[in-house]
This record gives sequence, structure tokens and C-alpha cells, in this order.
Amino acid sequence: MDNTVVHTSTESNVTDSSNALEDENDIQSLRTKIDHLEEQNDLLQKRLLDAAVANSSYLQNIQKLKEQVQQLKKPPLFIATVIEIIDDMVLLRQHGSNQEIITQIPDELIGEIETSMRVAVNNSFGIITLLSRHADIRARVMELIEAPKVDYNSIGGLDQQIKEVVEAVELPLTDPLLFEEVGVEPPKGILLHGPPGSGKTLIAKAVASRAKATFIRMSGSELVQKFVGEGARLVRDLFQMAAEKAPSIVFIDEIDAVGGRRTHDGTTGSAEVNRTMIQLLAELDGFEERGDIKIIAATNRIDLLDPALLRPGRFDRIIEIPMPDSKGRMEIFKIHTRKMSLDEDVDFNKIVLMTDGLSGADIKAIVTETGMFVIRRRGKKIKMSDFLEAYNKVIIEDIEDVPHDMFI
Repeated sequence: MDNTVVHTSTESNVTDSSNALEDENDIQSLRTKIDHLEEQNDLLQKRLLDAAVANSSYLQNIQKLKEQVQQLKKPPLFIATVIEIIDDMVLLRQHGSNQEIITQIPDELIGEIETSMRVAVNNSFGIITLLSRHADIRARVMELIEAPKVDYNSIGGLDQQIKEVVEAVELPLTDPLLFEEVGVEPPKGILLHGPPGSGKTLIAKAVASRAKATFIRMSGSELVQKFVGEGARLVRDLFQMAAEKAPSIVFIDEIDAVGGRRTHDGTTGSAEVNRTMIQLLAELDGFEERGDIKIIAATNRIDLLDPALLRPGRFDRIIEIPMPDSKGRMEIFKIHTRKMSLDEDVDFNKIVLMTDGLSGADIKAIVTETGMFVIRRRGKKIKMSDFLEAYNKVIIEDIEDVPHDMFI
């Protein structure tokens, strides 16, 4: 009897142990499934988020497409120019067809519309909006946004010439009442002429940095265009932009490229250059007043310019920019070396005598090369020998490189 009870108890323990093991296995399996389901849930959450982002992007694209469709359904607008304003009516000339129309000025645009202004009109010739004045992009990029870091103190040996430039260009813009009180019409423009490197463009840069006016700079060669009428249109747009941004100063460098004596060799190119110069003459001194627009031109070949350009009324002052004399060369050397560390043996009087006949640009080149010699030898101060070596390299070697036939 006792053996039977013990046996039964043992079997019961084995059964309980087996059931516990099975339960533990089931729990482990369920945990594994839960972990797997959580991973799937995280993955689905990420996919759902990606789908939401993509859906938002698709909705934005759909909205843009709807706006484009609505824009395409709208009738096109036409460009017209205001010819005349009559009370609350306006006479327009449509571009392309040259058809003239009288239409009502919208209440919100009364007082804003002016003659020669461009407007956008619909099929019913109602004014929808105002447009900016047309100007060639090539003319717009000629406006100087950032003034150069050049002042009159950076120019040596040209005190009298600078004084004349200030009187002719800056004074009429800064103190016009002075001319009104005296009863004198201020000069319209000045022409700077002289050998290359004498400082013509440098003076224009100083004017640009000093003048409280819009500065527009260009080269004469930029006015010579390939197609017929392009050069004249560019000149017209250039002066129109100068009038809109007045007070303004227009600087034309190397004006001989477009302002040479008029000739005609039968070619289209020659006729186009002449046509461009005629437009330039009309803008410089035509029927319409230019207002607060001053002209500065520069050339090193004044002998090539057309006489019509040189007459008073177009260029009221013709200022010669000569090669610097000994005093001027001394000033130029001191200007370009004022930030340099000079040795005690540097004798500017000797250097000035050596550089007789040289331009300001030549002197600047000598000073720059002098600094390069010091840098090569890792020196701290500039010696007289550095100036002599720089002079020999920049001036003497350049002369030796020129073919001897040029001096015959």
C-alpha cells in the first residue's frame, strides 16, 4: 500500500514538472511572437509615416498643378504703352499691332500711371497691372553697385585736373544752387584724354567712390554690337536707366571705340558703328534735357574722335591727363609705399630721376615688383637695391624685349 502511494506521488511530480516546462515554453513562444509583432508594428508605423509624407508631397504637387491649370485657363495679357492721359481715361498703343485704344484707368491706379509707361492689358483692353520700363539687361549690369576703394588721396600729381573734375561733375550734383545763383549752366560732361596709364580711369574710380549718385560704367567697345540697331538701342536704354536713377554719372571708357571719325566703307559693320555714335551724340546733347546726368569719357586717342563729339554742349570740358612730372612721381611713389616698411637707404629722389617719362601705372608696377623681391628673400624691410632690381626687371627688360625695328 505504501509503495503504491509513493509511486503515485512520483508520477504526479513528473506530470507537474512537465506541465510547468510546457507552460514556460508557451510563454517564451508568446514573448517571441510579441517581440516579432512589435517589430512589425514599428515597421508599419515607419511606413505609415513615409506614406503620410509622400501623401503631403503629392497633395502639394496636385495643388501646384491645379494652380497651373487655372493659370492656363486665364486669357493672356498684352503689353501696351501709355501715349496720353485724359482725365480718368488713357490712350494706349498695343505692342505688335500698334493699335491705339482708349480705356478707363482703374481706381487703384489713378495717379500712378504716367506717359511712356508700359502696362499689361487683357482681351477687353482693361489695365491689369503696371510694368517696369524696358531696359536691356546689358545696360542694367553696367550700374556700379559697390564703390571702388579709391579716393582722390590715392592719385598723385594730378591736383589741378582733379579740381576741374570736381567742379564739373561733383559740384553741379552736390550744390546746384550755386550755379543757379550765378546764372551759369553747369557743364554736362567732361572728356579725359592722355597717354595710357596716366590715371584717367583712376580718376573715374575716385569719382565713383566719392559721388553720392548712381555710377554707371561701360567701355566703348560694349556699344559696338553685332546686329543692326542693337548698339543704338543699348545706348538709349543706358541713358534711360541713368535718367530713372538720377542723379547719376555715366563713365564711358575708351570712347574712341565707338566715337571715331565717321567713315563708310560700304560694310554693315561700319554703318552700325556710325548709327551707334549718332545715337550717342543725340543722347549727349539732344532736344530733351538730361537733368542730373553727368558724363565722363576717357580716351588715349583724342585725335581719332569725331569733331561732333568734341564740341561744347557734349563735352564742355576737355581735360588732358599728362604724364607725371618729378613732383607727381614723388607723390605717386609715396602713395604706393605708405604701407610698406622702408629701409633707411631708400632714396626716393634718385628713384624719381630714374623714372623720368614713366606713367603712374609704370610706377605702381615697379613698387609691386619691389615688394615681390622682398617676399622672395623673406625680408622684412624694402631696400634701395630692391627698387633698382624691380626697375631693371619692369622697365629695362621690357624695353629690351621690344624689337629694335620699332625704334628705327
